[in-house]
Amino acid sequence: MKITDLAIVFTAIFFPLLLILGFRYESLEDIRYVEMKYTAALRSAVQDGSTNLNRNETQSFEAAYDSKKFMRADKDQAMKAFAQTLYMNMGIEDGDSASQAALWWYIPALVVLDYDGYFIYALQSYTNATGEEEMRHQWTPKLPYAWSDGEGNSVQFTLDSFVRVYESSSSRWYAGWRHELAGQSGVSLLQNEETFEHIRRITIVNAVQDRLAYYIQRHNESALRNGMTYIFTLPVISQEEWVNTIDDVGMLAFVQGIPLGDRYYNNYAIGGARLVKSPVYFGGVDERGLKYYFRDDCSFPFQVEETFSHPKEAAAAGYRERSCRNPGVLAP
Repeated sequence: MKITDLAIVFTAIFFPLLLILGFRYESLEDIRYVEMKYTAALRSAVQDGSTNLNRNETQSFEAAYDSKKFMRADKDQAMKAFAQTLYMNMGIEDGDSASQAALWWYIPALVVLDYDGYFIYALQSYTNATGEEEMRHQWTPKLPYAWSDGEGNSVQFTLDSFVRVYESSSSRWYAGWRHELAGQSGVSLLQNEETFEHIRRITIVNAVQDRLAYYIQRHNESALRNGMTYIFTLPVISQEEWVNTIDDVGMLAFVQGIPLGDRYYNNYAIGGARLVKSPVYFGGVDERGLKYYFRDDCSFPFQVEETFSHPKEAAAAGYRERSCRNPGVLAP
């Protein structure tokens, strides 16, 4: 057989396959683009929702706990912001209630981590006006970060070391910081800071994971009754990411099962509620005319000439650092 005949046979056999693979490649490119679009929409929605967690009308209550992590999370305001951003980025119009409702079938659970407990927004049963039982998304009551030992003692954790403790031997409740209660209560967990912190984090992570698994399974049952065959599962989140998540008030959202060609879009997003204020640096001159820069939380009798957002900017402008902690020591 001539080489030209071999070329013809090769082309006849493999050209259709190459053509199909080409179409498949274009399809995968489209899928990746849509996945990126969905991921950006989900992350933006969670971040907007998280930001709105700390917008409440009673900020004065926050000082009662004397904790930098305490805030009264406004879950309803956060949910409103989350939904609005998600609808907009998914191309769903405000008045399109049918599309909005359809989208929520792909959101098996949403979690708000509050200072002393958490809420889950998931499908739950309720009795309508006609007395019939229906399923709809709604918030659970606040679920505590609770732990108990073999001696009947129980501890309700927070996102820091403030705790509520029940001591079984005295039938008493205590509330306060771990280091303060260690000398008042006989509960062994309070005596060692490292053990306390380890148990606190594990308890919070396990409590949220277990409850999430329960509601995701309930979502599966409802979805199956409504004709969806996709099996929703709790995604695998690394221990490091969980530890970072429970470090402050925030929001977690899970999206699963959105059809994309012959596959499904599954993802989750995590957002923190607290906005960290960047320090401001003042550039001042002392009585000798020497130029120093210092943080806005320092107090020096210098005449302030300029303000900077970063110490490098102040140094570039000819100012030397003056530290609050060691006011007599200058940086080299």
